[in-house]
Amino acid sequence: MKKIINHLLFALLAAVSINSHAAGGGVALDKAPIDLRNAESLQRGAQTFVNYCLSCHGAVAMRYNRLEGIGLTQEQIEKNLMFTTDKIGNPMKVAMDAKEGKAWFGATPPDLSLIARSRGSDWLYTYLRGFYRDDTRPTGWNNTVFDKVGMPNVLWQLQGQQILEVKKEGEHEVHTLKLAQPGLLTRGTESGGYDNKEFDQRVGDLVNFMTYMSEPAQVKREQIGYAVVLFLLFILVPLTYLLKKEYWKDIH
Repeated sequence: MKKIINHLLFALLAAVSINSHAAGGGVALDKAPIDLRNAESLQRGAQTFVNYCLSCHGAVAMRYNRLEGIGLTQEQIEKNLMFTTDKIGNPMKVAMDAKEGKAWFGATPPDLSLIARSRGSDWLYTYLRGFYRDDTRPTGWNNTVFDKVGMPNVLWQLQGQQILEVKKEGEHEVHTLKLAQPGLLTRGTESGGYDNKEFDQRVGDLVNFMTYMSEPAQVKREQIGYAVVLFLLFILVPLTYLLKKEYWKDIH
């Protein structure tokens, strides 16, 4: 029995290791600033998603009226976020034809409804900030997290253009991203470098919304869970104790 348990534990650890390597691809991932209770962040992320992602990628498991869950009114959704449909109950479909997407990028751009659950929020956050110029690629872009990626950097106007610097330290190569040309959300510093905080925040808001989109009921589910725990602790447990005293008083 002990050998069986050891084998099962070994298999579980191996599976976790494989999944972790597949998600990260051997690249150190940055921590995504996920806060599903931050309505303003989710609203900014929804706006960025519609403006920069929905032209190529769809999110068919997400309907526009679910955006009311992040504090938007129906009027705000219809006026600012609905560009590919005229009914608020419709799913967030891609604006681009699937055949055109395959012809342009070599593969049909995937649906992003559950991408945060399949890839992970940290992976998305690092990936979206990891594009750099690469003239050997058809789109002119490559990515530190997803080598030879077919997707171009759709956020390049906000981020600017990064280049990949490769330095040798002993027997190892060290890859570093350097901002060669600033964007709308990257600013110069007194030291001659660039400040990426504003761009990183915009990407963080986008990933926050994509995480919400992959499970819109997560916050509500957690709230229900807390309510159940409080009910058990402060109502059911005292009632059970009083019932136990009432049951045993005649016996003692």
